[in-house]
Amino acid sequence: MSRIGKLPVTVPAGVEVAVKDGLVNVKGALGALALAENALVKIENNAGSLSFTPVNDSREANAMSGTMRQLVNNMVNGVSKGFEKKLSLLGVGYKAQAQGTKLNLTVGYSHPVVMDMPAGIKVETPTPTEILIKGADRQRVGQIASEVRAVRPPEPYKGKGIRYADEKVVIKETKKK
Repeated sequence: MSRIGKLPVTVPAGVEVAVKDGLVNVKGALGALALAENALVKIENNAGSLSFTPVNDSREANAMSGTMRQLVNNMVNGVSKGFEKKLSLLGVGYKAQAQGTKLNLTVGYSHPVVMDMPAGIKVETPTPTEILIKGADRQRVGQIASEVRAVRPPEPYKGKGIRYADEKVVIKETKKK
């Protein structure tokens, strides 16, 4: 059995987990998330902890038990604590501004780039060169952060652009005569 799949998911106080009608519903302080149940995995709710067991001994069921366990664990953590991605802007005149559900980026183009944030995702700019993307769904937070970074990815010669806060950009050496 999968090493990750063997571990139970502990449900903290204030989080409700319901498994019915082929859906796993998780409700908490930061929102509600739902995930389709997989036929290869049996989910049991045992007084504050969820256990995941494969239905049969196939390799797919074994792998899916670990996957389902981690997806549900991310949902539980998301509705209780939330997830966030931090981006930083490097470049002269590069700045970001959060206006409600919109993110206004000035990153060297002839026009500002305005991005709408979907429901459940909050964007903040503590300083003009930092962007914080927060939400309960880990996948969506990462996807939105990736889309913001794709507006102006870091270039390899000067390192200018939008990058993750913990990202290391390898700077290339310029061509010599």
